[in-house]
Amino acid sequence: MARSKLRIYLGAAPGVGKTYSALSEARRRRERGTDVVVGLAETRDRPRTAELLEGLEVLPRARVDGAPGELDLDALLARAPRVAVVDDFAHTNAPGTRNAKRWQDVEELLNAGIDVITTLNIQHVESLNDVVERITGVRQRETIPDQIVRRADQIELCDMSPHALRRRMSHGNIYPAEKIDAALSSYFREGNLTALRELALLWVADRVDEGLAHYRGEHKIRQTWEARERVVVALTGGPEGETLIRRAARVAARSRGGRPQPSHLMAVHVVSGDNLAHPLPDVMAEQRRLLAELGGTYHQVIGKDIPTALLEFARGVNATQIVLGSSRRRSWQYAFGPGVGATVARESGDIDVHIVTHEEVGRGRNLLPPLAGSLSRARHVSGWAIGLLGPVLLAAAMRLPPADGIGLAAHVPVFFVATIAAAMVGGLWPALVGAVWSTLLLDLLFAPPLYGLSVHSTDNTVALAAFILVGVLVAFVVDLAKRRALQASRSKAEASTLSLLASSVIDGQEPLPALLRRIRETFGQRSVALLRQEDDGAWTRVESVGEGPCASPDQADALVSVSDSLALALRGHVLPAADRRILGAFATHIGIALERQRLAHDAAEAKRQAARNKIRTALLAAVSHDLRTPLTSIKASVSSLRSVDIELDEADRAELLENIEESTDRLNGLVGNLLDMSRLQTDTVQPKIRAVGLEEVVPATLIGIPPHTVCVDVPDHLPRVRADAGLLERAVANVVQNAARHNPPDGPPILLAASALGDTVELRVADHGPGVPDEHKDRIFEAFQRLGDAPRGTGIGLGLAVARGFTEAMDGTLIAEDTPGGGLTMVFTLHTSPTDPAPGGAAPAGAEAAQAPGGGADTHHGPLGAPDTEV
Repeated sequence: MARSKLRIYLGAAPGVGKTYSALSEARRRRERGTDVVVGLAETRDRPRTAELLEGLEVLPRARVDGAPGELDLDALLARAPRVAVVDDFAHTNAPGTRNAKRWQDVEELLNAGIDVITTLNIQHVESLNDVVERITGVRQRETIPDQIVRRADQIELCDMSPHALRRRMSHGNIYPAEKIDAALSSYFREGNLTALRELALLWVADRVDEGLAHYRGEHKIRQTWEARERVVVALTGGPEGETLIRRAARVAARSRGGRPQPSHLMAVHVVSGDNLAHPLPDVMAEQRRLLAELGGTYHQVIGKDIPTALLEFARGVNATQIVLGSSRRRSWQYAFGPGVGATVARESGDIDVHIVTHEEVGRGRNLLPPLAGSLSRARHVSGWAIGLLGPVLLAAAMRLPPADGIGLAAHVPVFFVATIAAAMVGGLWPALVGAVWSTLLLDLLFAPPLYGLSVHSTDNTVALAAFILVGVLVAFVVDLAKRRALQASRSKAEASTLSLLASSVIDGQEPLPALLRRIRETFGQRSVALLRQEDDGAWTRVESVGEGPCASPDQADALVSVSDSLALALRGHVLPAADRRILGAFATHIGIALERQRLAHDAAEAKRQAARNKIRTALLAAVSHDLRTPLTSIKASVSSLRSVDIELDEADRAELLENIEESTDRLNGLVGNLLDMSRLQTDTVQPKIRAVGLEEVVPATLIGIPPHTVCVDVPDHLPRVRADAGLLERAVANVVQNAARHNPPDGPPILLAASALGDTVELRVADHGPGVPDEHKDRIFEAFQRLGDAPRGTGIGLGLAVARGFTEAMDGTLIAEDTPGGGLTMVFTLHTSPTDPAPGGAAPAGAEAAQAPGGGADTHHGPLGAPDTEV
């Protein structure tokens, strides 16, 4: 089925009347007898818009998750009207609908043969999203691909001046009263509306321009239609291009009344078919950058005849003006023709031609590379030797008796060998001189009269003239081919280097020193340094490789800027101009690498800040309960003891005092774990590692645990482990307290068992509680985590986080496993000590704790609380 027609009412901002216009069009079509259905219209409680729905067939909205609000696509397809009104083209559908975007719903309707009338704001066009964000400060989340909008058969602009739109807003005709002030002071500022209006007008104008170009192409119209001014500037690749671009930009800006747009200013470089003249790469790159800054576009075309190719391009883009530079030809060169500028001006027809003077007028083109610029000194010396000595040696050989009877015509091709060899080795000039020298030797030694510079025979004269002409041509062709081969080889090397750079940019894994080493190797430098200029003007080295790196830009043999404050300084030898382009690419890559490092650092810092904020939030949420409970208990007990109205016997007083002691111990353990966790978060835990026996540490971890609830199996003959006794005691105590909390009172006792395994020792703490699902075994070691986030029991979810943090600080591990028969087993794995402790045994557990930065012990003893993961 043929695609139906799409009509879009486009506006610069909400409230310009898009829905009103769409419904008005629907009513007009219904009055003409067309079958029209309103699939969805957002009246937004605007009375005049809602009135237009009267008399129109409106489909009920689809219910998604129990709430009506989306287009009922299936009902509309089943109804199959001739025309459907579907408001808000850029809308994102609710989850659960068939299509994610409303424009996809519209595509289905069009494919089903239903014409669609819809509405759209300019800020929802995908290509303008970043521009709108810079104007309004608001990034639009709902966008439509440009090609979808451009396929519309009709786009009608709903326009309104910013002043009139703000007046409508003030009268309450757009938003409710409570939103008016905020809208007028933010999105609906007059400057924002003016810029959005300009975007909408220009976008529609470009759409019209595309239609015009399509019409001209279909009807093969070559005549210029001055619907809008377009300026084409012709570039040769010479240094005068910058002057021409700036002049053309001023012409384009004057014709438009402002900054030129890409459709108004176009630069073109015509590459001649012989491909002999090349633009200077660095100059052309700078001109293209300037063109982009001025809002123009660059184009390159190939043509045998430059004036014809230039005019064909200008007529193809419907240009109204051409900007050319005054000819660089010298006076005598005009004998070969009038030049490009004069030819273009004569044949331009209705296109205006501007001839702009510049500093390079009359200086010649000089776009070919220097004749000797691509060969080494040794090659030049060898070329001159072949060009001068080769003909002499050949002449001597041909003067020998076997060859003295051969005529001049037979000698001429032999001398070509020396000319060609000189061209291949030393370039053009040695070959040219060799050709002339060979001609003189032929005339002197082989053309009658011998040993004179006059030739009597016409045949010999023609032969010598042909020799020097062919010799010059052969030398030129061979030299040009050699030059092209060298250029291709260099281009291949540059492309390989740039490809390697591009891949490393994509990977983002090459560190800065490795990149500097790559630069040093590529350009054969002695050292490479990255310098930064400080606020006081002094230079410092950020990174360097090689011997004797530069301390300031003045010491560099080659210098390239990376940014406003960074520079790349090479020391070793001066780089040719051709190498500086590749060095610039390296500098760009370094800038990208540094920016990536900065972003990675910022991201890591943001992640750390988010983690700290998460800890603070969780701490504030937890301590409100976990600190208040023991404090409340202490307060109640102390109040009872101090009360004169209550008579307490000794048993009651003892119970209250025991309650105070237990609550105090809980507070002590809670505060200790909070301090420990803060040290772990700030990386201030510095364990003092020594040989520690588990049989010394385990008893201290069981303080406060009823003896009948724990079974200890720690053999005395186990190897000692490398650990901090104080940290290990606290880690094991927290895990034991957690096991005691969840082990059933009438179940088997908690098991503490240790065993040696290779160069490690495992300590297992097994309970028989409810256990933890596999998917949560890692989460229980996160700070402030309780299984299910249920605020049950005492503690704020730090015990296991502290235990794992202390264990890892001692280069050990702590993991969770299932207990056979049900429950949770926590497994400590510690490395054995390679040496035995000093005589007298190890220090008592807790005597040497993790040292705080100040040097003092920071281990808390006494009954340990068990703030831990609730399971």
